[in-house]
Amino acid sequence: MHITSSLDESAVVRSHVASRPFTTPRFDAGDLAFQLTEPGEDQRWSTWPATTPSERGPMPRPAWLVTDAAAIDTELGVVKTGKEADLNLIERAVPGAEPGTPGRSVLLAAKRYRGTEHSDFHRSTVYTEGRGTRRSRDARAVARGSTFGREVARVQWAYAEFEALKRLTELGASVPYPVQVSGTEVLMEFIGEGRVAAPRLAQVRATPDELRELFHQVVDFMRTLARSGLAHGDLSPYNLLVHEGRMVAIDLPQVVDLVSNPQGFDLLHRDCVNVCDWFTRQRLECDAEQLFGELVGEVGF
Repeated sequence: MHITSSLDESAVVRSHVASRPFTTPRFDAGDLAFQLTEPGEDQRWSTWPATTPSERGPMPRPAWLVTDAAAIDTELGVVKTGKEADLNLIERAVPGAEPGTPGRSVLLAAKRYRGTEHSDFHRSTVYTEGRGTRRSRDARAVARGSTFGREVARVQWAYAEFEALKRLTELGASVPYPVQVSGTEVLMEFIGEGRVAAPRLAQVRATPDELRELFHQVVDFMRTLARSGLAHGDLSPYNLLVHEGRMVAIDLPQVVDLVSNPQGFDLLHRDCVNVCDWFTRQRLECDAEQLFGELVGEVGF
């Protein structure tokens, strides 16, 4: 399988932060750097201890996850920038017991929804129909689009993405494992090799057999959601990653309930059209209407 990518699409992590000298002693284990003293510039103590159980990923947690209170998060650079959120790469690491001994570390993707100083947050309200906002003051502020309302919306989208990732992980769907959520930041499994992010489906150049396998994986993902009465709502080759032959769906805050959202089936149909249009352009036969009919037949109520 041949993969194409470009710097503009941020497939390669810009790790200028990681390359700067540390102001305190460190040692290297492989390609990752461990801090021996207090957090330095572009570092923080792990935010895991400050989160509540409901703000953490589902059980059983993967063996690679670092949950030690002594861990330090190090900013390694930007993976991707977007209109609504930026995706950063961080290393969460605990040094070894003795200097020069290896510790535990993991690379995580930190999706951070943009703050109130940015005006290009534009998630459509079509996705939130059927969802409730617990506090009427918050709901009114979001509807008015005030500064406070925009901040509330960003937090809501972050938590919506985290909850969607949790639910889909529990369903066995192919999504990044959700590590934790805090404010407008969602930490999740980093999908890639080393510090290089996995390419999006739109970047992949595959053989016919590889393409057919990827198509089956996408349909399996859509079927898993439909059986639970859900649809991605914004599915396209730009929010499907391909890593070592495995398709991984991303960008999930808008996942819709097909029953409670009056636009749910329209969004499911749009997902089918987007998917089939792309695979058809790759010369893999795909009928959007047939796929939509099959998925509707799978919908659990």
